[in-house]
Amino acid sequence: MSDSSSKPRPQFRNIGPTQILFNYKLPLAAKASILHRASGALLFLCLPLILVPLFAASVTSPESYAAISAWVANPVCKLILLALIWGYLHHFCAGIRYLVLDLHIGMDKVNAQKSAGVVFGVSLALTVVFGLKLFGAW
Repeated sequence: MSDSSSKPRPQFRNIGPTQILFNYKLPLAAKASILHRASGALLFLCLPLILVPLFAASVTSPESYAAISAWVANPVCKLILLALIWGYLHHFCAGIRYLVLDLHIGMDKVNAQKSAGVVFGVSLALTVVFGLKLFGAW
């Protein structure tokens, strides 16, 4: 018998989110996956709490539409809406990526990393375009 069998085995404990954020370099595909889940949760929670009540109030009458328009003109509200816009766009783009991966297209490591980069690029570019429109650039 060798001495290596008598040595105590290393113990690996569960790691926390702060260790993942600060100590580990996640690949781009992992970041896209995590943000896909986070954006889905954001949309799921905000749908009954923010989006449906805003829509219901805006279609009730012209006066309620004017009140919602005045409320949405607040910069803090616009930032919240911008976060929801990003969440939707990222979730949509990443969802298309996962549908393509389900077809077994781009499954190798290099193409998976490239498609994750495309998801980030497209979703952020579209967020900038919609954000400029939201903040009145045109």
